[in-house]
Amino acid sequence: MAEYREGFVAFDVAKAKHSVAIAASGRGGEVRFLGEIENTPAAVERIIKKLAGRYDRLRVCFEAGPTGYGLYRQIQELGHDCMVVAPALIPQRPGERVKTNRRDALMLARLHRAGELSRVWVPDATHEAIRDLVRAREAVAEDLRRKRQQLLSFLLRHGRIYTAGRGHWTQAHRRWLARQGFEHAAQQIVFQEGVDAIEDASQKLHRFDDQLARLVPCWSMAPMVDAYQAMRGASFLIAVTFAAEIGDVRRFETPRQLMAFLGLVPGERSTGKTVRRTGLTLAGNRRARRALIEAAWTYRFPARVSETLRARLEGLPKAVRDIAWKAQARLCARYRRLSAAGKKLPVVVAAIAREIAAFLWAIGREVVPV
Repeated sequence: MAEYREGFVAFDVAKAKHSVAIAASGRGGEVRFLGEIENTPAAVERIIKKLAGRYDRLRVCFEAGPTGYGLYRQIQELGHDCMVVAPALIPQRPGERVKTNRRDALMLARLHRAGELSRVWVPDATHEAIRDLVRAREAVAEDLRRKRQQLLSFLLRHGRIYTAGRGHWTQAHRRWLARQGFEHAAQQIVFQEGVDAIEDASQKLHRFDDQLARLVPCWSMAPMVDAYQAMRGASFLIAVTFAAEIGDVRRFETPRQLMAFLGLVPGERSTGKTVRRTGLTLAGNRRARRALIEAAWTYRFPARVSETLRARLEGLPKAVRDIAWKAQARLCARYRRLSAAGKKLPVVVAAIAREIAAFLWAIGREVVPV
């Protein structure tokens, strides 16, 4: 009987060319560097079909990076298993000082054969498109925040301090800005350009918000987005961000796995009988983590169902509403208890955000994507 042979193929991906290596199955299986190929679908298809004729089964892997998931989808369409590898979890040899594309491809092939690589979740094309839109909206919001801060700093340097209202960027504050003027033409130009830049960024942000509101209801994750909004603090934008970055939470077997993925668990450095906890690992997806931190601030107030929240609860399953109210009653009390115990505010907020993740995991298991 002929021996069943598997080939573990590794791509060290790059913008122009991919380095390719393969490790044959079995303890004595050879590990070979196959050379470099052009970063084109045609070149990838040629080498995959060539290797498929020599092995009974191919298992392909490459590191997640700026080249995206096009290679993954092409390999899957060709009928072979493909793994996108988490770069931060690739085992490293102590003392390794030489790094080349050839060595990286050979190392990936060996580790793939040994089962030492960790797979990352790959979104489908539609999910990736929504996530791109969410991330673009986040970049615009950050640009707007930076432009506003620059204008306020400019005004502060010239003694223009707004004290008439409760906050900046309200209608009253905008009327106050319209009354400001500078004697020197250069300073007036700086001021007016800053105001115009803020207005342009604000309109751009509104356009992104409108597009999200239009496209999300047609998305397969729309039922989960609606269900997440049952949680206090989980606005439409936070729910969309969490769904876009995490995907289907049912891929996590326990809420602790989701907490660890979000970097909301403490690190540990223990040896022998000594156990030492460190700060949060802050591993995983920082955008989803930031959204949960933002939601956690709302739990500093007593538990109640506001009119805004009541509108979001309409039409949701009873199980989801029960989980959301249980979360609110628990987290509001926990926020006050931790604060009364003298815990620092960042510690309190991080603890609340960690538990929000657990409740969102529970809600996500009650709703099925369409």
